[in-house]
Amino acid sequence: MLDLIAVLVAIVALVAALGHVGYLALLNSAARKRGVSGSPVAQYVRSRWPVAGVTTAGAALAFLLTSGGGFADVLAILIAAGSGTVAGQSLSTTMTRYRSDR
Repeated sequence: MLDLIAVLVAIVALVAALGHVGYLALLNSAARKRGVSGSPVAQYVRSRWPVAGVTTAGAALAFLLTSGGGFADVLAILIAAGSGTVAGQSLSTTMTRYRSDR
């Protein structure tokens, strides 16, 4: 049962982290197409890549740890919960900052 919980938490964390990476990639692509006027957005995206990378790596590590025993499952849950929370909050902050109500 603990293994199933660890796998589910790790999958959710991985989806949140990859969602953050994908959104940053979309913003970066749009900023590059705008040229000079997209410079502030591109600079913001560059500053957020380390957070996206660390949370994705943490979620991937947690997913790998789910194949271990009971202690590894508990560790995977803790790492995945932390990574998923940070990735979700970062994605939410970025989306709020650049959301257009058109």
